[in-house]
Amino acid sequence: TDFNIDSLPLPRKAYHDWALFHEESPKNNYKLFHKPVITLFNYTATFSRHSHLPLTTQYLEGIEVLKSLRYFVPLQSKNNLRKRLAPLVYVQSDCDPPSDRDSYVRELMTYIEVDSYGECLRNKDLPQSLQNPASMDADAFYRIIAQYKFILAFENAVCDDYITEKFWRPLKLGVVPIYYGSPSITDWLPSNRSAILVSEFSHPRELARFIRQLDYDDRLYEAYIAWKLKGDISNQRLLTALKERKWGVQDISQDNYIDAFECMVCRKVWDNIRLQKKGLPPKRWKAEITHLSCPEPTVFSFSPSAPRWSALQEMWIPSFQQSKKEAQALRWLVDRNQNFSVQDFWT
Repeated sequence: TDFNIDSLPLPRKAYHDWALFHEESPKNNYKLFHKPVITLFNYTATFSRHSHLPLTTQYLEGIEVLKSLRYFVPLQSKNNLRKRLAPLVYVQSDCDPPSDRDSYVRELMTYIEVDSYGECLRNKDLPQSLQNPASMDADAFYRIIAQYKFILAFENAVCDDYITEKFWRPLKLGVVPIYYGSPSITDWLPSNRSAILVSEFSHPRELARFIRQLDYDDRLYEAYIAWKLKGDISNQRLLTALKERKWGVQDISQDNYIDAFECMVCRKVWDNIRLQKKGLPPKRWKAEITHLSCPEPTVFSFSPSAPRWSALQEMWIPSFQQSKKEAQALRWLVDRNQNFSVQDFWT
């Protein structure tokens, strides 16, 4: 995230390899998400499955936490809790991000009851001890969220394979995620019926109708938690990704992903040194646009009476467009292969 225009060591010699580790949302550094900049790098570790060290599952400790019933609240108990809880819960304190999730949730709230605990659209308060954002991984917070049937799991940006704890946490807790974010999410579902996808509904009204139907019909709802009760994860892509990754999450017996990336880069550099010692050409590693690529942010628009964009929302699309120009300027200066000043860049 700290990458900026003076992060690149110039002049770059033919034997200099550049490596990029970037696991975060595009909203934190848009310059990197355009072809002129991402293709400057030889090795990458990003949330994209196409990067050299994919971090797509960086928020998932392993298969066992998905199967675990530690926080699972039986359906009969959830039905009883519905007397005082909404069917849906929303917990966000990063308001008005590029995905425009708050606009969608605001509209959805006109059709179905939502308990919103975070700073965004808040209508319900967490206990005082859990109001610090750091408590989102606290046992007591998990117990509160686990009481709900559904959670609105909306990412802060829309990119293929950008999947965060917003998605994995409810699956661990036994809550059905209503997901908006990565268009490729179906490739990562534990089973075909483990999440409800916002993209499959033409309007929040239709989504609300479907949620209400599941809320009233235990048999329909149970179809979305059957995989967890049986411990049946049928997605081979997910199983393979977790089995083959060379790093762990919250596991001191394994390398973390930063160590794994540094070791991977080191191995590839040494492989090339050995090839050259044998008089053979080195293997050229180069990042592709698919290693870190996201579309321009878009806004939800449901009706003429919808609230006007906030200043923060108005920032994202111009910011994305500006970042394209910055990426082109940075590439031109790097290709010139001379040190440059901040003034050179802005000129």
